[in-house]
Amino acid sequence: MPDFSFENKYPYVVAGIDEAGRGPLAGPVMAGAVVFLDKNLPQALLSTLDDSKKLSSVKREKLYNLLYEQESLGKLLIGLGIASAEEIDSLNILNATFLAMKRAFGALSQSPLAALVDGNQHPKAFPVPTQTIVKGDSLSYSIAAASIIAKVTRDRYMSELAEKYPYYGFEKNAGYGTKLHIEGLKTYGPIVGVHRFSFNPVSSFIKK
Repeated sequence: MPDFSFENKYPYVVAGIDEAGRGPLAGPVMAGAVVFLDKNLPQALLSTLDDSKKLSSVKREKLYNLLYEQESLGKLLIGLGIASAEEIDSLNILNATFLAMKRAFGALSQSPLAALVDGNQHPKAFPVPTQTIVKGDSLSYSIAAASIIAKVTRDRYMSELAEKYPYYGFEKNAGYGTKLHIEGLKTYGPIVGVHRFSFNPVSSFIKK
């Protein structure tokens, strides 16, 4: 379970940053940035906050709402950054992820002096020093919270896309290459602005 051990090593508040959506064939990559200004938070939040991938969608939604509730009370800051499918194709997924992280940090209403980043790669040209933490979403409350923000926001966005494009199962697969998604690509082809044309096998389904 995560805690504030990494945050407590700094004499000032730091941001936790994580992303959602690096692997799918469709949709943007999104990043969350969270800063805990006050660590005196409800147990309902701290006792369940964890890596978003380990939680059910119901628990993620509950934590998402709790985080924004605490933001409204001035106890934390939340920022969201997005890099589109077109940007992913143009920059590659790694650089687009870094861009989303930079945008998430920039969306914070206050800029902390450092950031804790999930993984082992430092985002390029980041405005403050970064500390990378492998499996940080399981170790740091800030990164875990950022993972919740990114994941829930992205899942909601993909569900909205599913209403407009109902043939790919976005509401179930969030853009990953499931059987239903591949069948939709075979039948209807990829959607400009939605699918990642630089990802295999998307390009092979372009209608001639």
